Amino acid sequence: MGYAHLTPQDIFADPEVRSYVEQGNRCMEAIGFTEHGLAHAKRSSDTARDILRLLGYPERTCELAAIAGYLHDIGNTVNRVDHAHSGAIMAFTLLNKRNMPPEEIGLICSAIGHHDEKTAFPVNPLAAALILSDKSDVRRSRVRKDAVLANDIHDRVNFAVVDTKLEIQPENKACIFHITIDTQICPVMEYFEIFLDRMILCRKAAQTLGLQFELIINNTRLL
Repeated sequence: MGYAHLTPQDIFADPEVRSYVEQGNRCMEAIGFTEHGLAHAKRSSDTARDILRLLGYPERTCELAAIAGYLHDIGNTVNRVDHAHSGAIMAFTLLNKRNMPPEEIGLICSAIGHHDEKTAFPVNPLAAALILSDKSDVRRSRVRKDAVLANDIHDRVNFAVVDTKLEIQPENKACIFHITIDTQICPVMEYFEIFLDRMILCRKAAQTLGLQFELIINNTRLL
């Protein structure tokens, strides 16, 4: 029996996958985290795919990045602690049950298992693209409606973000993350206080893809 050619659209439409994404997001809401649901999953998926497409990777590799991006946070269903690892195991079960080729499952699970900054490393192009797509999803709409900005720096920083753009310049071998912050809501230093480790990880991910990472906040280059 041959293996199945699963597409990102197959994963997006799968009710079991959707259930795990939504349940993980409900867990994050219960403990006071920003949105980690369908919007974040789809944005991470699209961005990871687009990064590799712009860099000329084979279309199947781009599709696998999209699948990894959509599944990367399902481990939050189990617990936020070590969610990258539990998510990789959950993804293995889901994809193996759907008869995906082992070499593709392996790449996706490696990417998911290496996306959290506490234990992450861009071990392959999928992991690198996922790190960049996940860490660049900083936006006001991720803040919960009942959030009290004065009490949580993560909510405050996300709410202060007016605009972001992850720019890939293959010709210049550059990956540039543009971000505009309303400094009346939070100072730029608060962004660094919680996201510096993530930006250093993004620099490693960009290097894996042969790119130089730059962080530009309010039109000033900071990294």
